[in-house]
Amino acid sequence: MKAAFEAHKFNKDQFKPLGEHVIVTDMPFSERITHNGIIIPNDDKKSEGIRPRWAKVYALGPAFKSDEIQIGSWILVSHGRWTRGIDVEDETGKKTLRRVDTNDILLVSDEPIEDYYISDKGL
Repeated sequence: MKAAFEAHKFNKDQFKPLGEHVIVTDMPFSERITHNGIIIPNDDKKSEGIRPRWAKVYALGPAFKSDEIQIGSWILVSHGRWTRGIDVEDETGKKTLRRVDTNDILLVSDEPIEDYYISDKGL
């Protein structure tokens, strides 16, 4: 019997989001570093954590239409416009999947963006 906290296991090609849903992974919630090198612990659920976050597109629903956003793209999502997440395991390993609000996708990139530093401007 599977424990409640274990990752759900499936093959990626069996995973199909519904409608216009965008499913992402690799959304960082780890420590950040100021421009002076001060390490700030995990900032999730704190005022310092209120910021957009980058995530990698894992799957797209059949009704989602975009020329720019494809599976494997990196997108910047407005703060809090994602679900809590579910732990899964596919043929590539364990990951946390989240659904994002498609109206709050701010930017798209073909490459991962490093967002681990805080500038002196508070951004």
